[in-house]
Amino acid sequence: MKFNKKFLLSLLIIAFLSACGGASTDEQVVADTGMTQAVGSMVASFFGTQTAMYTPPPTSTITPLPTNTFWPTPTPVPANALQPPPTWTPGFVFYTNTPSLVNLTPSVTGTLPTATANSGALAYGCNNLAFIRDVDYPPGTEVAPEEEFTKTWKVENTGTCDWMFVYTLSIVSDEYFDSSWNTLGKIVSPGEWTELSVIVTAPKHPGTYTGYWRFSDGAHPFGATLGLTIVVK
Repeated sequence: MKFNKKFLLSLLIIAFLSACGGASTDEQVVADTGMTQAVGSMVASFFGTQTAMYTPPPTSTITPLPTNTFWPTPTPVPANALQPPPTWTPGFVFYTNTPSLVNLTPSVTGTLPTATANSGALAYGCNNLAFIRDVDYPPGTEVAPEEEFTKTWKVENTGTCDWMFVYTLSIVSDEYFDSSWNTLGKIVSPGEWTELSVIVTAPKHPGTYTGYWRFSDGAHPFGATLGLTIVVK
C-alpha cells in the first residue's frame, strides 16, 4: 500500500512540473490552481477509494477453550488392601512351666490332707499293710514323765497272703522310748482289719517325742509306717 501512494505522488509531481515549464505566468497561475485542485481531488479520491476498500476484520466467533481442570490427586491404596485375607490354619499351642506365665502359688483353704505313701510300693512279696487310724494316743497326746502306756493302731491286710502267728513289729526309730510288743498270735487274711500294739515308756524330760515301727514277717518289714507322737508335760 505504501508503494502505490509514493508512485502516484511521483506522477503528479512530474505532471505538475511539465505543465509549469511551457506556459506563461498567468497561464501558469491558472494551471497551478487547476492542477492543485485536480491533485487534491485525485488524492482525496484515491484515499477515499482506499478507505472504501478497507474492510475491518470480522469479529471472532471462536469460543475460547475452557480452562484446564486437573483431576484430584489419587489417594494411594494401602498395600495390604490388595492382598487376599489370611487363611486360617489350625495349629497346636504348647505351654511351658514358666513362672512368668503360670501362677505356681496355689490358694489353699481349709485343712490340707496328709500325704500317704503308695501302699503298693510298700509291699514285700505277697505281704502288705495299710494304716487305718489311731485307736488311742493320737499325735500330740500329753503324758507324764516316764509314764508307761500301750499304743494301738488299726490296720488292714492289703497283701495277697495271710499274716501268720509269728508276724510282729520291728523298730524304725525308737531312741526316746523303751518299747516292747508281742507276736501277732493269729491269722489275718487279705482284706481283714486288726489291731497292732506296742508298750512304751515316756521320756523323763519335758518335750515332744516321736517314734516309728513297721510290721514284719519276722525278717522283712512291709507296709505303712506306724507312728507315735507324745508331749511330756
